[in-house]
Amino acid sequence: MSDSAAAAPIAVRIAVLTVSDTRQLAEDRSGDVLVQRLTDFGHVLAARDIVRDDVETIVARLHAWIEDPEIDCIVTTGGTGVTGRDVTPEAVERVADKLIPGFGELFRWLSFDKIGTSTIQSRATACVARGTYIFALPGSTGAVRDGWDGILAQQLDSRHKPCNFVELMPRLLER
Repeated sequence: MSDSAAAAPIAVRIAVLTVSDTRQLAEDRSGDVLVQRLTDFGHVLAARDIVRDDVETIVARLHAWIEDPEIDCIVTTGGTGVTGRDVTPEAVERVADKLIPGFGELFRWLSFDKIGTSTIQSRATACVARGTYIFALPGSTGAVRDGWDGILAQQLDSRHKPCNFVELMPRLLER
C-alpha cells in the first residue's frame, strides 16, 4: 500500500439527530453546522432527523439507528441542559452499553474557555451502544462547533494519533 493510500481517512457513516420541540429542518442551524463539518471532512451523512424532547421518542430513534448497519455513529444536538424538558442524556443512558465519560468532561473543559462557568449546565455525554458511537452535544451552534472542532474532528479521523475512535470500530462488539 502506498503512503498516500495509507494516509487516506476512513469515511465514517454519521447520523445527525436534533432534539427540539421548536425547530424544523429549515431552521435547524446546529444540525446544519454538524452536517457541513462532517461532510467537509469526507464523512457520510447516513441519516438526519429532528425529534421532540421526549425520552421515549429519542430512545426509539436511537434504537432504530443503532440497528442500522449503514450507521457507524450518531451525533445529537439539543436537550442536554438541566431543565425539565432536557432529556437527551437520559435517553442516551438507556441505550448505552458503555458510557464514555471523558467526552463530556473534555467538552466542558473546552467550553469553559469560551463561556466560563456556564459550561457546568451542559450534560454533554457519549457512549457506545451495540457497536455504534453516540455523542450528545448541546443545541447551540457554538456548542456544536466546540464539540466537533475540539473533539470529534480528531477522534473520528482514522489518521489521528496516538489513537482514535475509528480504529476501535471493528472491535466494539468484541466479547
